[in-house]
Amino acid sequence: MTLIVSFIASAQRDVTSKADKAFESGRFYEAIDLYKYSYAKAKNKEQKAEITFMTAECYRMIQDFRHAEVWYKKAIRKRYPNPIATLYYADALRANGEYQEALVEYNNFKELVPDDERAIKGAESCRISLEWMENPTRYKIENMRYFNSRQSDYGPAFGRYDYKQIVFTSAREGATGNKTSGVTGEYYSDVFKTRVDRKGKWSEPVPLGEGINSEYDEGAASTNGKANSLYFTSFREDPDGNMVCKIFNSEKEGIGWGKASALSLVADTITIGHPAISDDELTLLFAANMKGGQGKKDIWRITRTSASGEWGVPENLGAPINTPGDEVFPYIHSDGTLYFSSDGHAGMGGLDVFSANQQASGIWEVQNMKYPFNSPADDFGVVFEKEKERGYLSSNRQGGRGGDDIYQFSLPPISFKLIGRVLNQKTEEIIAGADVTIYGSDGTNLSKKTENDGTFTYKLGPNTDYRIVVHRGGFLNSKDKETTKGVTTSKEFNIDIFMSPDNARIDLPGILYDFGKWNLRAESMVALEELVEILNDNPNITIEIGSHTDYRGGDAANEELSKKRAQSVVDFLITYGVDQERLTSKGYGESMPKEIDKATAKKIDFLNEGDILTPAFIDALSDELQREQCHEKNRRTDFGLTGRDYVPKIKRRR
Repeated sequence: MTLIVSFIASAQRDVTSKADKAFESGRFYEAIDLYKYSYAKAKNKEQKAEITFMTAECYRMIQDFRHAEVWYKKAIRKRYPNPIATLYYADALRANGEYQEALVEYNNFKELVPDDERAIKGAESCRISLEWMENPTRYKIENMRYFNSRQSDYGPAFGRYDYKQIVFTSAREGATGNKTSGVTGEYYSDVFKTRVDRKGKWSEPVPLGEGINSEYDEGAASTNGKANSLYFTSFREDPDGNMVCKIFNSEKEGIGWGKASALSLVADTITIGHPAISDDELTLLFAANMKGGQGKKDIWRITRTSASGEWGVPENLGAPINTPGDEVFPYIHSDGTLYFSSDGHAGMGGLDVFSANQQASGIWEVQNMKYPFNSPADDFGVVFEKEKERGYLSSNRQGGRGGDDIYQFSLPPISFKLIGRVLNQKTEEIIAGADVTIYGSDGTNLSKKTENDGTFTYKLGPNTDYRIVVHRGGFLNSKDKETTKGVTTSKEFNIDIFMSPDNARIDLPGILYDFGKWNLRAESMVALEELVEILNDNPNITIEIGSHTDYRGGDAANEELSKKRAQSVVDFLITYGVDQERLTSKGYGESMPKEIDKATAKKIDFLNEGDILTPAFIDALSDELQREQCHEKNRRTDFGLTGRDYVPKIKRRR
């Protein structure tokens, strides 16, 4: 019996050793089965905890965060002693979009390791991710199901200058060699191409050919501005039989590609990949973990003076581009913007796509592309069309066909629409056939008439102030304003513009006096300035200012008081620059009780349209508050038209 137990323990150690060697060599998918087999044979609790953690690590390395979450949780329950398991468990939860749960685990890790900034950064990433998802950007993301497969598809680049052909990396069936990778568990990947026809249908992807693809992995590709020079990553066997990852280049020959050759950029023993070539082929970016970097994989830059010249010495882009984490999959936009993916900057989870612009000082300004461009999963490998905010990206977000999928992104232009109605101020009835002119700070000057339902519509431009002016016979001119300045999302503006009939008296609410006085109170200035605007908007009218009192007090006293109050308004308007010839005044005292219009009836529920606030009407009200409201309505200042053909005076400069 002892011999059998000893044999089982020895076998378990052998399998664990094989799993460890597979992990160390990067064959993570192969290591998973070995660790699981070893776990089934293990008897020791500490061994089980260690094997559980290493299984989780394998899933993390192949970006299978669903399984990684499960196995890190098991490792913690089995009291795996290293607190790093809690951090990686939080990372997996975040990568799966479980932000609230991840916040709890980041706080747990902070208690275990108070000085580790990764807990702070992880918690902050969860908070900002929730905010971004509540307030998404305008980007539209569409899965390219037309050519994605059940396997990994990623790293898109343009195979033609007109964007009608896409080259990308795929682990689908039909790849050269037709062998399974111990790293991913999928076929070794190749570079494929697909083309869209005039009807928008994409062709079945096919490999680029033996000049590009080998029996091992080919990785992300990049093309120059003319799409006739291809740079890509490939694993090849060196003379000593070791697998080395290098960047290769191929030139287009007719409709195909010539035999690729490796670029001598770094020492042969250094693994580099993810090339990004500039349009003019004078700058090449790549990802590598080598001496002089900031952490794990970094973005490096290498340049040359001509498209056929020798490459110089690689330069690390440094902070703030690179971090202690991984910075990979760079892309150089034709406008000079750098795009790359990182798990070292604050993000939604896994790899996020970032944009970076170099300021005049030489410092890079880095910004997360936010949701929905980014997701809780890995987002990487972008390519843009030159003229439009449109292109493709890679992601293993939920809802895809396989592991990594290719998505098309686009940024719809911001659109603004103004929908207005023109209404009668007194009756609130629609006014058809009114002339509506819109003036914009961008030079816009457009006119149209309101429809039969009193409406009008205009398309507005961004960052513009607008003035809307309405004309209609039988009404005073009216206006309104709107602005799109500071508005960053598409919006529909809705406004109602009211026009006052020019054959009716128009109240001037807000003109106030102290009891028994005729001096204008300071609060009256807003209403008076609005009256000045009405006169300026209608330069050919002359008006009479009328003042009214309630019926309390003597008739003569009320008439004299209202006369002085009306004149005080005229005096103000004259000092404000209104021609005296346009103005007359009259004190009506209590002789003209207020007639309730539709708008007033809506605001005061015990009054109806057409009610006249005579002494008899008011005295019949039993509620003291209601009677006082009627008195307030009678105490008013208004104006009525006395003419429509006034000719404004020409004001000469002195």
